[in-house]
Amino acid sequence: IDSGLTAEQILNDGLVAGMGVIGERFKRNEVYIPEVLIAARAMNAGMALVKPLLKQAGVKARGVVCCATVKGDLHDIGKNLVCMMLEGAGYEVVDLGVNCEAEKFVKAAQEHHADAIGMSALLTTTMTNMKATIDAFKEAGLRDRVKIMVGGAPLTQNFADEIGADGYAPDAASAVDLLRKLLAK
Repeated sequence: IDSGLTAEQILNDGLVAGMGVIGERFKRNEVYIPEVLIAARAMNAGMALVKPLLKQAGVKARGVVCCATVKGDLHDIGKNLVCMMLEGAGYEVVDLGVNCEAEKFVKAAQEHHADAIGMSALLTTTMTNMKATIDAFKEAGLRDRVKIMVGGAPLTQNFADEIGADGYAPDAASAVDLLRKLLAK
């Protein structure tokens, strides 16, 4: 800021670019979760400084995504990593926490005018709640408007296809790539 860069330049050329490098290195197994968390914390510290300036300058987020761990599942490390990576990529992230019921996803998507939702599950017993959430979006008439991505250790692309999700991401860095592709359609 003191050197004359705009908030948007700091965001795109610094924070987003840096998290992009970390994401690519994570996918190639060159860095691991602790390094991603350290980078994400640094990015969050930078975002805290830049966010007010971005609002003043009228810079818009690339999209809005609501993320949570599904009903019955209290695990949040993977979900938190995805949230940090998405925010680092320039998306507005609404973190709905853990044990999130389908109706809460729908309400948040409506309230925040979400472009996408991200659902996480670590327990195989909670994976069925992803399908229930997708069904709730259909019932609310939002399914065609909101992209739905899923992830978590026990999930596969086949499972995502079976439940009608728009995409599956095996890790946090892939979630960023997936969201970019989904919102480009």
